[in-house]
Amino acid sequence: MSTGPGAHSAPAPNDPDTPDTRATGPKPPKAPRTPRTSMFSSLRVRNYRLFASGQLVSNIGTWMQRIAQDWLVHSLTGSATAVGLTVALQFLPMLLFGLYGGVIADRYDKRRLLLLTQVTMSLTGLALAALTLTGSVQVWHVYGLAFALGLVTVVENPARQTFVAELVGPDQLRNAVSLNSANFQSARLVGPAVAGVLITAAGSGWAFLVNGLSFLAPIAALLLMRRADLSPAEPVRRARGQLREGLRYVRSHPELMWPIILVGFIGTFGFNFPIWLTAFTERVFDQGAGVYGLLNVLMAAGSLTGALLAARRSTAGRRLLVGSAALFALLLGLAAVTPWFWVFAALMVAIGVMGLTFNVTANSSVQLATDPAMRGRVMSLFMMVFMGGTPIGGPLMGWITDTHGPRVGLLAGAFLSLLGAVLVGLALARAAGLRLSMDLRPGRRRVAFVPRETREPLPVSPVAGPTSPAPAPPAAVGASR
Repeated sequence: MSTGPGAHSAPAPNDPDTPDTRATGPKPPKAPRTPRTSMFSSLRVRNYRLFASGQLVSNIGTWMQRIAQDWLVHSLTGSATAVGLTVALQFLPMLLFGLYGGVIADRYDKRRLLLLTQVTMSLTGLALAALTLTGSVQVWHVYGLAFALGLVTVVENPARQTFVAELVGPDQLRNAVSLNSANFQSARLVGPAVAGVLITAAGSGWAFLVNGLSFLAPIAALLLMRRADLSPAEPVRRARGQLREGLRYVRSHPELMWPIILVGFIGTFGFNFPIWLTAFTERVFDQGAGVYGLLNVLMAAGSLTGALLAARRSTAGRRLLVGSAALFALLLGLAAVTPWFWVFAALMVAIGVMGLTFNVTANSSVQLATDPAMRGRVMSLFMMVFMGGTPIGGPLMGWITDTHGPRVGLLAGAFLSLLGAVLVGLALARAAGLRLSMDLRPGRRRVAFVPRETREPLPVSPVAGPTSPAPAPPAAVGASR
C-alpha cells in the first residue's frame, strides 16, 4: 500500500533514517563530497584521448632518436664531452629564447602552434635520417640539427604544456600532467629498447627515419579534435613589457619562484643521464649499445611507476616536492659509488621513480598556482630553467666525467642536486613562516620544521617620578564600572 507523496513530511517515531532534531535543532546540510580522482580519469575526455594517443607514438620516435643520436655522436668522436655538447646545443635555444616562446604561446592559438611545430620537428628527423643513411653524416650535422630542433622546442614546449589545461580543465589538470608523464615514460620503455636493437642490426639512420615519420600521429590527432570541446584561455594582446611582466609575476609569488629555482638545480646538474649512462656503459662496465638501452629502459620503468603513482594523488605539497628532490639526489650518489652492475641497474628504477615524482609535482603545482593568462610565460620559464640549464650542466658534467671518471661526474651531480634541495627547502619553509628545530632529547623528533615564534614587544612603562601616582591596573574586559 502506497503511503503517498507526503509520507516523509513528518518523522515516524522510530524511523532510523530520520534524525531527531528536537534537542539539537536541524543540522546544516553536508557539503557535497568531491569525487576521488581515478588514475585514468582524464582519458574520459575525447580530445585528450586523441592528444595522448598521438603523443605516445611521437614519444616513442623521440626516444629512439635520443638514444641513436647519443650513440652516433659517441661513435663519431669517442668523447663524453661531445655527447654533452650535442645535448647542450639542443637545449641552448630554450635557455636563450625560452621566455619568448611563452609569450608566443600566450598570444596565439595553441592548437595551430602545435600543428606547425610538429611538422617542423618531423622535417629535422627526416633530414638527419637522410644524412646518416647515405653515409655522409658528420658530427657538425648532428650539432646543427640538434640546435634547430631546440629552436622549435622553444615554442612547442610551452604551447604543449599549457594546451593540456585547455583539453581537460583545471579539475583534471594534475591527473592529465601525470598521465602525460606516464605517456612519455611508457614510450621511454619501448623507444630505447627498439633503438638498441635497430642500431645494432641496421644502424642509427633507421631510428632517425622512424622518428621523423612518428610525428604524423600527433598531427592527425590535432586535426581530428573537436574544437568546440576545447576551453582556450583568452589570448593575450600584443603589448610591450609582457616578458618582464611574467618575470615580475613569478618573483612576487614564492609558491612559484622557489619550485622553479629547484627545478633549475635538478635540471642543470641532476638530469645528465645521456652523459653518465654512456660513460658508465663503456668505461665502467665495458658493455655496448644493448646495455645502454637496458639502463634507459629500467629508468623508464621507474619513471612510469612514479607517473602512475602521481596520477592517483589528488594533492601534492611542498614536502613531497623537496623530499623527492633530496631522495633523487641521494640515489644518484649511491649509484655513483656502487661497484656492482646489477645494483647500479636496480638503482636506475628507483632514480626514475623519484625523478618523475619530483618533475610531476613541480609541474602540476606551478600550473595550478598560475593565472591562466600568465600560464604560457610561467611554464616557459619553468621549462627554460629545467631544459635550458642543460647547456651549462651538460658540458660541465661531461668535462668532469671525461677528466675525473664517470663515478666522480655522477657524484658531483648528486651533490649539487642535494644542495639545491636543501637550500630551496629552507627558503620555502621561511616563506611559510616555519623554522628548523633540532631536539636531541631521547624519544623526541630530532629534526622538524615548526612555526616561527613571534615575540610580542615588551610594554614600556613610564618612569614614575617622586610625586607621580602609580599606574592603575587595567580593568578586566567586560567588567562593570
